[in-house]
Amino acid sequence: MRRRQFVSGLIGTAAGLGLTTATGPSAAAGSAAAAFPAGWQPVAVPSGREAAQLVDVAAGGPGIAWAVGEEGRSGSTRGRPLSMVWDGTAWSRTDLGHLGFAGQLHSVAGSPDQAWAVGTDTSGGGHLLAWDGSTWQETPYPGRGAAGTVLTGVTVAPDGRAWVSGRTSAGHALLHWDGRQWGWDAPLPGTVSGAPSGVHRTPGGEIWVYGTGFAARWDGGGWTQLAPPTGIRLVVTGLLARAVDDVWLTGFDNGVGGPPGRPPNCVLRHWDGTTWNSVTTPFTIGLLSGVTGDDQGRPDAIAGWDFWDETRAHYLRWNGSAWVSERGPTSTTPVLINALARIPGTGEYWSVGTTSSYPYPPAQVRVEHFGRS
Repeated sequence: MRRRQFVSGLIGTAAGLGLTTATGPSAAAGSAAAAFPAGWQPVAVPSGREAAQLVDVAAGGPGIAWAVGEEGRSGSTRGRPLSMVWDGTAWSRTDLGHLGFAGQLHSVAGSPDQAWAVGTDTSGGGHLLAWDGSTWQETPYPGRGAAGTVLTGVTVAPDGRAWVSGRTSAGHALLHWDGRQWGWDAPLPGTVSGAPSGVHRTPGGEIWVYGTGFAARWDGGGWTQLAPPTGIRLVVTGLLARAVDDVWLTGFDNGVGGPPGRPPNCVLRHWDGTTWNSVTTPFTIGLLSGVTGDDQGRPDAIAGWDFWDETRAHYLRWNGSAWVSERGPTSTTPVLINALARIPGTGEYWSVGTTSSYPYPPAQVRVEHFGRS
């Protein structure tokens, strides 16, 4: 496959740990944020080692955001974790030398007061990190280092609670931070195999985990599993739930046959309470890498990669009744967007990715911003 080789295998409180400082996220969030033009625009960002990509992004507000990924990768050989932070004026690199592991950071979530990130090292071990105001610090959690335990995604509530998707050998798939400690919730139904690829929190507080072939809602006491979405070699990249009968799912599948390097097909599904319905997208060859909602949780934007027009990102915007095209700026390199995040209270967005179809030099990170007029 041509595109997803770069992120193959992942489609991913500080106070309680004594890590909060006077210069933490809340202090940064209070700074004056830069003014941006309307629409999608590229944003200057420090270079990483070549073969660099940003995999996920989160914003606590206009003055604070985090992006995570990997640099120095060579094909299937993992590189080093990469992290950047937005302080309201510019993006800067975060020093991660103290972490001491090779691999990737592949999920991040935050609020004005705290942030968490999840990564995987070259042996498959899961790393849970807390933001201390200037960098990321390792956080202990139940099952850390145990065989069969992986971590894949993270989400944070405004009140400081957090959830991490993953998998233990006992089938647990949701790790919960209650403000004091981390603990695993009940195992997924036995019909679900494998680890979820991500976790989603609705504005109303419902928690969903999703992955290839399943989507399930946690109500605090048990799981409600939807009928599995189907597809030929389907990969699920994102989920947005408004209600038990209104769920959006993004991803890609690889179809049957075709020559080596055959591009994937975009996948967009909507759950109506009974079945998953396929939704026609403005472009069909490529992939959809994530979906996000507005501040009320209503569908708003999708990031994508268009096989036939690689030099600009292809976003989708919900117009109230359908998903319509919204294009990023043209670049002299490929533009491969891996994730996007809404900036709370603004209607603006960050999106992040990389500049090559392959995990080799000279790939570098790519950041775009969507501003309102």
